[in-house]
Amino acid sequence: MRAELDNAIVSFQILYSFNYKLAYSVWRKTLKECMRMTQDEFYMKEAVNEARKAEEKGEVPIGAVLVLDGEIIARAHNLRETEQRSVAHAEMLVIEEACRKLGTWRLERAVLYVTLEPCPMCAGAAVLSRIDKVVFGASDPKGGCAGTLMNLLQEERFNHQAEVVSGVMEEECGRMLSDFFRKLRAKKKAEKQSEL
Repeated sequence: MRAELDNAIVSFQILYSFNYKLAYSVWRKTLKECMRMTQDEFYMKEAVNEARKAEEKGEVPIGAVLVLDGEIIARAHNLRETEQRSVAHAEMLVIEEACRKLGTWRLERAVLYVTLEPCPMCAGAAVLSRIDKVVFGASDPKGGCAGTLMNLLQEERFNHQAEVVSGVMEEECGRMLSDFFRKLRAKKKAEKQSEL
């Protein structure tokens, strides 16, 4: 992000010498983008903290936070194995908690931050609860429904679409998941070998 800002400053100086109105317009857009990324990264770090809680419980490390008007109103992490419920995904739990706290199913103006691209169920829940924006870290090539396999969040046939921002802290979110599954495979392999 620092490099983007440095590039923006240089671009501004060059453009300013030719056309100050254009330079100002480009500068404002770049500055807004840098600020948005900073905000998105801040909240994604909170979602990563939730994912770590899931990992400590032996769950797939996926975490989510829901933000309304700049305030985290709900946080959750994967609990599918702990609760033995197929719907206990981080996104579903954070949406349920937010609805309970706010006393409404309509989460308009809310932003969902989640470490992994939402699955069909979670993307559907985000649409049905009228979430404004979904920001995710790692893409999910096996179940991602925010642009990878399909984009349920922006399906025009639905009566609500959400803005989608992908790849925020993608490397960290992806590494956490791949490390978890690598350890899980090694554990299962060791268990198999000990049975022989």
